[in-house]
Amino acid sequence: MTSKLGVFAFYALTLCCACSKEAASPPPLASASALQTTAVGSAINSSWSVNWNNYADGTYASSSAASDFGNITGWVDSRCWISNGNCRIKLLANALSGAGGVIGNVDISDGSAYEVDYDIRFHSQFEWSRGGKLGFGFSIGDGNTGGDPGWDGNGGSARLMWYQTDAGRVFFQPYLYFKDQSGTYGETFGKSYPSSGSLNKGQWYHVHLYVKSNTGSNTDGHVQYVIDNTIVLDRDIRWTTNDSKRLIKGLTFHTFRGGSEDYWEASADGYIYYDNLVVHKISS
Repeated sequence: MTSKLGVFAFYALTLCCACSKEAASPPPLASASALQTTAVGSAINSSWSVNWNNYADGTYASSSAASDFGNITGWVDSRCWISNGNCRIKLLANALSGAGGVIGNVDISDGSAYEVDYDIRFHSQFEWSRGGKLGFGFSIGDGNTGGDPGWDGNGGSARLMWYQTDAGRVFFQPYLYFKDQSGTYGETFGKSYPSSGSLNKGQWYHVHLYVKSNTGSNTDGHVQYVIDNTIVLDRDIRWTTNDSKRLIKGLTFHTFRGGSEDYWEASADGYIYYDNLVVHKISS
């Protein structure tokens, strides 16, 4: 498959809003013990790769996730599986946010510039519903998400969504929290991939995300999303104004439906697959 070709070539560092409402906090879990809320693993990594080829099919337990990612919270063993050398995340029917998916957060070595590459595909029978968060991203400073806008200048985040319009078009879109975001929920800048038509179930897509911190109150940070060699978003940005909170501190691995309204739910369990993860710290 052409999208599973290893690491996407590094992009040059110099390179409205369709708000999607997500719950301010995850809905209550059916079983509190189902969600791993304390950190597993103690390693704080900066650059590494994982392709899951050496795993046998079966549960992808938190102990294995900690070995692959380092210090991680939010793992749910019952929703994480190794399937034919891929990491498969299960999204539960009739459930949103942390009650139905995985909200993994990895503590990484603080840095001012990072990039991540990975491959992703939806199961052939995946039910799109309205959409949700997926893939790997970065948190800056306090790592604002979930209806907590970055207006106080203390943090932000860069993640990815899939979204289905009322007309049935399905696409990826960037989803960012930062100092100058225009609304309470994440900013998309009106960007999508593909720019026309829809995503395909069962097809691998390659995602490249680059994030650079800004300094002080300057708009000299940067963000770039590239999917299958197409630049989706490439712009300067002001993540924070509190210089003590300017650094990139976390890798997010969020895979869940929502939004908070019922129409984000699906009637059946769904599966999203990941492969060929590469995380690279560019500068401290």
